[in-house]
Amino acid sequence: MSFTDPSSITISGTAISLPRTSVGDDVSEYTSGDGLTQLIASHNYGKRIRRMVRIDTSKLTSDPFRPSENVKVGMSVYTVFDLPPAGYTAAEALAVFAGFNTLCTATSNANISKLLGGES
Repeated sequence: MSFTDPSSITISGTAISLPRTSVGDDVSEYTSGDGLTQLIASHNYGKRIRRMVRIDTSKLTSDPFRPSENVKVGMSVYTVFDLPPAGYTAAEALAVFAGFNTLCTATSNANISKLLGGES
């Protein structure tokens, strides 16, 4: 089963539509019309099972060394579930994620703000 098509993400109060642009056996990609934002969901199977959801986003900004010129810069945020082939149900993995997500988002994302500021 695939994610909703189109998917949507809101960044800084702006909703970005992400229609599906590629689908394979274990990966789907959703890309904004301007090509600056992409959602990827993938699965890898081996000794461990890895399930990943990732957002890649780019923007144009002034070059700090040549302020009259713009450069494209990008960043990614992703979550990976690294699971054994047996031993955790989807519900148990979801419970671990829910705890992790609560830790990250508590008090207006305070721990993520600290992480982005270099704290550990």
